[in-house]
Amino acid sequence: MTQIIVLPHVELCPDGSVIEAAPGTTICDSLLANGIDIEHACERSCACTTCHVIVREGFSSLAPAEDEEEDLLDKAWGLEPQSRLSCQAVVAETPLVVEIPRYTINMAREGKH
Repeated sequence: MTQIIVLPHVELCPDGSVIEAAPGTTICDSLLANGIDIEHACERSCACTTCHVIVREGFSSLAPAEDEEEDLLDKAWGLEPQSRLSCQAVVAETPLVVEIPRYTINMAREGKH
């Protein structure tokens, strides 16, 4: 199991959390399985930006983002160089420190105007 430290988030985990994730699972699935209800409006199909996270430590252990994810990330609120869509970022063996941004933009909904 790989340790994921989730930094405090006002609504989702005010005190932060330390969870264990099976390598090969996504950050999003790992958060959800451990009671951290990160938004995932497109049901983890890489069609929105609601599950955007910033990987503060361990970023280089993740496989590079594919073009579709990169295109969506450009529209995410609070984009940083270590930003990923948690539904696409697959946990490896390296521990991670993850920050869930305070705000999110639902590209599945807002993008259809």
